[in-house]
Amino acid sequence: MKRLSLFAAALALFAAGCSSSSSAPTTTSPTQPTFTAALSTANEVPPITNSEAGGTGTATITINVTKDAAGNILTASTTFVVNLSGFPAGTPINIAHIHTGAAGVAGGVLVNTTLAPGSVVLTNGSGSFTAVQPVVLPEVAQAIINNPAGYYFNVHSTLNSGGVARGQLVKVP
Repeated sequence: MKRLSLFAAALALFAAGCSSSSSAPTTTSPTQPTFTAALSTANEVPPITNSEAGGTGTATITINVTKDAAGNILTASTTFVVNLSGFPAGTPINIAHIHTGAAGVAGGVLVNTTLAPGSVVLTNGSGSFTAVQPVVLPEVAQAIINNPAGYYFNVHSTLNSGGVARGQLVKVP
């Protein structure tokens, strides 16, 4: 009798787990989509060939968004975490930002990091910085989320003011 009661209870739990729900499933995109970029001097247009040519790095970019009930972005900000290495000692990183453009294509600046010139110096040829852009236009944030490969992150040094290391954005799953 005890076995039959246990079997009935287990069957009831199984049936409850398989039953359909009357509410529609909700699918929402994350409110903090994150992207990475593998930074390389070889990715610049044209590639860097001077003393800073050995520089590499990574950038992790998080777009923080708030959405309305329909899923439209209302506000957005961006957090950048950048690690650099392989540069000559004392290399100053003056600016950094997201540009429009596919790999191999130079494009305009879209989202600045707010990095001040001279605020990052790679004392031993390596270093890192974190920056926040508190205001990003909702349509810009949505465009990056929709097609990260159409955008790249770029850091600029004094020697290579047009850009020293860049990498295409890749969405982190």
